[in-house]
Amino acid sequence: MTRTDLLLRALQDPGDPPLRPLPDRAAELLRELVAPPRLAAHLRAVHDVAYELVEWVSRRHPGLPLDRDAVLFGAATHDIGKTAHTAELSGPGSAHEDAGRELLLSHGTAPHLARFAATHATWTLPDLGIEDLLVSLADKIWKNKRVPELEDLVVRELAAASGRTVWEEFLDLDDLLASVGEGADARLGFQGTYPV
Repeated sequence: MTRTDLLLRALQDPGDPPLRPLPDRAAELLRELVAPPRLAAHLRAVHDVAYELVEWVSRRHPGLPLDRDAVLFGAATHDIGKTAHTAELSGPGSAHEDAGRELLLSHGTAPHLARFAATHATWTLPDLGIEDLLVSLADKIWKNKRVPELEDLVVRELAAASGRTVWEEFLDLDDLLASVGEGADARLGFQGTYPV
């Protein structure tokens, strides 16, 4: 099976449990770049978790301004720079972050959508909104990694929007993240079936 075949399979495989497909433009970019199949599988897993987070936030906080489509596109492309820095698919590194933003911009992606490639690992930067925080959170919780500092930032945004206490928002978010985290093994298994 060729790399292209494996990429297409990673983009179309329903998974078990099923993972949502990537937004059309994100999948198209991955095909154009002949992205590593493992990257496509990873982006599917993170996108699926981002979908769950966005749905939950939208239901619980309907008054919170939230660009749902931006979060989903950001989650679906946050690591696209790893097409240029493939060593970072299996090892540490941050070169893919700025490279990803530049790659997206060079392929006609609007700056407000390309930014997630650069911000997904730097959630403490000033002026990041709830969309950036949700993409970062999805990139952690997909594998059940809890990051208290990031979760606290999300909780503060939710409390400011709802008027509820930080503690109340924390308890609700904690329940959600624990539930989402239960699917981590299946998502890791899905990703692991595709080669770097």
